Parts: sequence; structure tokens; C-alpha cells
Amino acid sequence: MPTRIALTVLSALGIAVGRLRRRPEAGQATAEYALVLLGAAVVAIALVTWATSSGRIGDLFDRVFDELQSRL
Repeated sequence: MPTRIALTVLSALGIAVGRLRRRPEAGQATAEYALVLLGAAVVAIALVTWATSSGRIGDLFDRVFDELQSRL
């Protein structure tokens, strides 16, 4: 009987330790996700800023509309 109790206690401790180890990783995953989103936003803002300042977006839209009109 004491062996069974000891195994139960050890099993419960193993489960508790496993849960404690997973908690920081969950927080780390959230932080990594936030950093990836922040990086993507910075790249998108830089791309839009470059495209609007160089007039490339207007040229692109002009070419697209000209092509659409020529096909209709």
C-alpha cells in the first residue's frame, strides 16, 4: 500500500512539474507571435511608404486599368 501511495504522489508531482514547465513556453510563444506581427507591420509600413513616395502604386494602377480597358 505505501508503494502505491508513493507512486501516486510521484505521478502527481510529475504532472505538476510538467504543467509548470509548459507555462513559460506558452508565454514565450505569445511573445514570439507578437514580435512576428510587429515585424510584419514594420515591413508593410516601409513597403507602403516606399511605394507611395516613388509613385509606383499609381503607375501600377494605371497599367492594370489600361490592360483591363484594352481587353474589354
